[in-house]
Amino acid sequence: MGTIYKRGNTYWIKYYRNGKPYYESTGSKKDADAKRLLKKREGEISQGKTPGIYFDRVRFDELAEDFLRDYRINERKSLKRAEQSTEHLKRFFEGYRIPDITTPRIGAYIEDRIAAEAANGTINRELSALKRMLTIGARQTPPRVDRVPHIPMLKENNIRKGFFEHGDFVALRNALPSYLKGLVTFAYKTGWRFSEITGLTWKQVDRRQGVVRLEPGETKNSQARTVYMDEELKEVMLQQWENRLSNQTLCPYVFPNIEGNGQINNFRKAWKTACKGAKIGTYRLFHDLRRTAVRNMVRSGIQERVAMMISGHKTRSVFDRYNIVSDADLILAAQKQETYLKSQTVTKTVTLHDFQEKRANQYVG
Repeated sequence: MGTIYKRGNTYWIKYYRNGKPYYESTGSKKDADAKRLLKKREGEISQGKTPGIYFDRVRFDELAEDFLRDYRINERKSLKRAEQSTEHLKRFFEGYRIPDITTPRIGAYIEDRIAAEAANGTINRELSALKRMLTIGARQTPPRVDRVPHIPMLKENNIRKGFFEHGDFVALRNALPSYLKGLVTFAYKTGWRFSEITGLTWKQVDRRQGVVRLEPGETKNSQARTVYMDEELKEVMLQQWENRLSNQTLCPYVFPNIEGNGQINNFRKAWKTACKGAKIGTYRLFHDLRRTAVRNMVRSGIQERVAMMISGHKTRSVFDRYNIVSDADLILAAQKQETYLKSQTVTKTVTLHDFQEKRANQYVG
């Protein structure tokens, strides 16, 4: 059984867990407060829980470090984004004790970030990081978090609508410098991410079989991927190989920089200039090629699961986010429906009255 005693004017409590005594200050001068705290601690112990004194000592900074350590140990590719989210969370929660991180406090954080004009998606990534921190703390032995509070998420408008119609793509490609033409063609056909294409090396290309492979760990979702090239992509690979030989610098990258001796890091200026020259608007993104490739594959009758394997999308929900149904698709659907309805013959609905009248006429006749 626990006991209550005084140190100066402040009440303290003493209780036992697994035969070991624990001492805790109530921070109060009232006997009733000490009794309530002692009863709470004895209740936690009787239920097999760790006394709350442990959780009161854990601070946000410790959980944040555990969170980043988990990312480093598991070599997660989104470590940089996790570090950015942690920095924003630290500015608000640094020094907080874990029991003080409540839903109302989290709501105050959301208001603070909205006032800073952060996008809803950005705030949600930060809230997800916070939830992961608390979850990691709750799963430790012994646990460092007794409960994970409700964390409200913001509504995101993450429907992406940018596409290239074929004519726009051809105009863009013609306006780009020669060292980028093969790269955008590969992106337009496969839907691969920018980093996956610019990081593609010749050891991943089987020119004889017409196959390009990414091994596990070389993709964003760490899943292997294989693409069989069509005739146009085979021509692209042949041209890239000839450029490599003529450049005298045997660069390992399939789509090297303008000097031909290293990886492409950034070509925003060339991209914007080409978009302007092709008269398709400077707002176009390279990522629009990825969305376009997915849509073109689905339009051409390729099963969605196969299209996802080619482009590297892991979940079916990406098709909803990418909004692959365009205005042209909706117009075509309306035209198909109109054609179908016009092809139908008009038939008269036979009612019970019509049937009886017909039988009567036959009887009279």
